[in-house]
Amino acid sequence: MLRRISSSTSMLLTFIAVTLVGPPMTHAAMAFRSIDVGSFALDPGTTFSNQAAALQAVEATGAVTVLDANQVLATSGRTGSAGLCHATGLSSSLKPGGFCWDHADDVSNSYTAAGGWTPQGITGSYDAQPNGLWDNVATRHTAYMASWHFDRLDSTGKLIRNEFARVTMVNANNNAISYNHLLLVQPYINGSGAANFRAMPGTHADGMVWYGNTLFVANGRFLQVYSLKHIWKVNSNQEMVGISGSTSSARWSNYALPLIGQYRTTTSDGTACTAAAGRMPCLNSLSLDRTGQDGLVSAEYYGAAGGRVVRWPLDYQSMLPATTNPDAHGAGVTHPTLGYVSPVWHMQGAATNGTHWYLVGDCPSGVGGGSGDSINYSCIHRALPDNSPHVYTTSPVLSQNIGYSPATKRLWGINERINSARGIRVVFSIDG
Repeated sequence: MLRRISSSTSMLLTFIAVTLVGPPMTHAAMAFRSIDVGSFALDPGTTFSNQAAALQAVEATGAVTVLDANQVLATSGRTGSAGLCHATGLSSSLKPGGFCWDHADDVSNSYTAAGGWTPQGITGSYDAQPNGLWDNVATRHTAYMASWHFDRLDSTGKLIRNEFARVTMVNANNNAISYNHLLLVQPYINGSGAANFRAMPGTHADGMVWYGNTLFVANGRFLQVYSLKHIWKVNSNQEMVGISGSTSSARWSNYALPLIGQYRTTTSDGTACTAAAGRMPCLNSLSLDRTGQDGLVSAEYYGAAGGRVVRWPLDYQSMLPATTNPDAHGAGVTHPTLGYVSPVWHMQGAATNGTHWYLVGDCPSGVGGGSGDSINYSCIHRALPDNSPHVYTTSPVLSQNIGYSPATKRLWGINERINSARGIRVVFSIDG
């Protein structure tokens, strides 16, 4: 969720800023403390009904071909590499592994006039099904998904944020990495009654969870919902997004993923969500907790300590947040079951194995050096509820979301660091 400039000058400025306003000397005296979440809620309003009508209208045009996750996973695309191709800071005792993107995605730079994509969220078949595999009749896939946002500099040097968002579907079968990008879009019916779709507006794609055929994407005050039974293959590879005549395009991507509904944590669309005690929680990172009733875990990015971690119950039948008053689509107001406030500075992700909580953020003073970068390694902290966290391991520079695989007892994570010369991005896993 941190938005860093990648030029050597700005990296130096960032390093100076982190040094001056970084975390306190220690977090040891502060606990990962339980909080009252009784007033928190996720509210879908009427978005599922509205989006269902628009989605059906777009599909009825014949301009897109409807696919599912199995079909996309079976289609070759870009080629990444198995294993960790960059320094990570991960403890060797935790048996680190993972994979890397191709060169273009590794070095993509948002801070240019052409713009670029920056990774944020991570999920996979380890979330999608309890056995950790995505099944179809012929093949059982080990698969992953990552979320990205697109930024660019305008002609005055101003950063245009969150112009586009996408998710990446990765087939990791047989220790090979093949993946395709899917542009996140919103179907709509225009004033003339014609069906179309546009790029999802203002989406940072902070975090996500793959749950059955549902994909949850966090975006500040909003929890966006997508169906992996409704992946659209477009019929052209143009820059435009949407339908023109009989031509569909998703800004140079072969696929678009349409919104089916969304929840919000506040009653006002307002401006960007701001994390603060007493306010409804922001939805930044996401992970899945399969202990007891399945739960969606959200965590806030906050400029110091004090970001909140909240667990929202899920309904395995509707594959949506659980509610006592579902509409025709299974959606309704949902209240969380528990929450905590984190002492970790700049918390970027949170996940649990059912006993311990793992929190990604800044390292305490004196930890995280040796990255070879102008920014220190991040740290993954581990805590029991209402106890102080301790550093579990250092982790890649600007680590973001993490998730836990109950089938393999491994943590998965992703980092967002920009290095337009040699790349520095990995998707990583460690023993949890």
